[in-house]
Amino acid sequence: MSGYAIIVDFVLVPGKRSEFRRLVDRNARISSKAERGCRHFDVLESREGADRVLLYEVYEDEAAFEAHVQSSHFDEFDRESAPFVTNKSVIHCNLVCEERPTTGN
Repeated sequence: MSGYAIIVDFVLVPGKRSEFRRLVDRNARISSKAERGCRHFDVLESREGADRVLLYEVYEDEAAFEAHVQSSHFDEFDRESAPFVTNKSVIHCNLVCEERPTTGN
């Protein structure tokens, strides 16, 4: 199975994780439910630092990701979360192997 994946690493202003999480969690929920091309959207908190949040997102293809960044909910998240972010890095990936656990049937 192929796809287009994004890994985003946010370094946050100290003490602003809860405010950032409120915004990013909302963006993840809307993206997962409303965007047909969004297959997976995880929000991760680093165990090494309270001021780091990472995203792992999988889309059907690059066009689906581009539709995501053009959406109104992404624009709202990007604008409202900017004051809480000191650094952001994005890694664009091709999904080449996707394994999901079996249910034991």
